[in-house]
Amino acid sequence: MQLWSITGNSQQLDGGAMFGNAPKALWSRWIAPDAQNRIPLACRCLLVKDLDGRNVLFETGIGAFFEPTLRERYGVVEDRHVLLDSLAAAGVSHEDIDVVVLSHLHFDHAGGLLAAWQEGQPPRLLFPKATYVVGAEHWRRAEHPHPRDRASFIPELQQLLLDSGRLELVEGEHSKSLGDAVRFSYSDGHTPGLMLAEVGGVVFCADLIPGRFWVHLPITMGYDRWPEKLIDEKRVFLDDKLTRDVRLFFTHDHDCAMARVTRDERGRYGTADEQRELAGLVHA
Repeated sequence: MQLWSITGNSQQLDGGAMFGNAPKALWSRWIAPDAQNRIPLACRCLLVKDLDGRNVLFETGIGAFFEPTLRERYGVVEDRHVLLDSLAAAGVSHEDIDVVVLSHLHFDHAGGLLAAWQEGQPPRLLFPKATYVVGAEHWRRAEHPHPRDRASFIPELQQLLLDSGRLELVEGEHSKSLGDAVRFSYSDGHTPGLMLAEVGGVVFCADLIPGRFWVHLPITMGYDRWPEKLIDEKRVFLDDKLTRDVRLFFTHDHDCAMARVTRDERGRYGTADEQRELAGLVHA
């Protein structure tokens, strides 16, 4: 089994929104904002090659499906579909992916499922032979979104996934497609039914912990549905990963793909052994 960090299209979003009620004097020491108060964010995916003989992609990033006006509004930097280039650099194409696992269906995590925007063309799914694995509870949220996060979903995506005939909705710790090789847990603080995948001693933290600086318990995003619950979930999550020495994989950290969780004598969490990228990390 080989683990690869795969970069997708990057974003620039308001730092205050990304750090919730944390003051700018604090978060700007971690990530310097630009003149418009925006900070750089990755949309990083995890590729696992030879997972029981299959290529499995965990998330797809934001992609390039937005038309130009919306691309600018949401701070998407590149106009090409960067994910496809990054997969090619790892020796695969979207047509080689057997399973795509989605922590949730917000556009910055699922938009890469779609082909790049072309004027006059309807949205089109990529990954033609992949099974799309989504948490059942979050799927129900996407079917009936709250006004708070309605704009975070891609209106056409669910029907496209259904029409593919390759959608699997997951309720528990394991999926039919991946069996015991991948274990799922769930969080509700960011969005109901956020699905966290653990594989090969690494856990895909998704938006429970977008990057290193959100490891600190009080730090949440303005986009989180229920910040207090997220903090409680994060504490349980980090304690478990610390006890079992499971590494954290970050999707939105612009400068770090994976790290080990630490806790000091005062009980404060942090990270160590930070890796900027994974390029064929072998897990027996």
